[in-house]
Amino acid sequence: MRAPPPDPPVPRLAASAVLVRDGRVLLVRRVGGPAAGLWSLPGGHVEPGETAETAALREVREETGLAANLVGRLGEHRLTIRDAAGTACHYAITVLYGRLGDGEPHAGSDAAAARLVPIAEVASLPTTEGAAGYIAAAARLLDAG
Repeated sequence: MRAPPPDPPVPRLAASAVLVRDGRVLLVRRVGGPAAGLWSLPGGHVEPGETAETAALREVREETGLAANLVGRLGEHRLTIRDAAGTACHYAITVLYGRLGDGEPHAGSDAAAARLVPIAEVASLPTTEGAAGYIAAAARLLDAG
């Protein structure tokens, strides 16, 4: 008798945020993992008991030292990553948007760099999958770009 196929990986919950101030968006450059070296929206895992909003704000603070005011939700980004052995990890990332508080970003936790980038320049950067589209959508909604 053959063994049943393995269950598909359960999605890990994550949250990220498109945060805009004065026509610029907050981006972080990732240190490790499959996104190493790419510019990305700040964000990360949703911890037990957290909402996506709470997780996004916590991750923004940890990765950049800044506070933000979330306005709404842009959608959910699904991502499957396979390691060298072929093992898959599936993420369900809630993408939120809002306005960035005062101050200048500085890289913390898993960010190699953090900076405010003019929205018009995002297309010239190497970014994680889907980031540019979410930034454009948030800019339209916030009338920032």
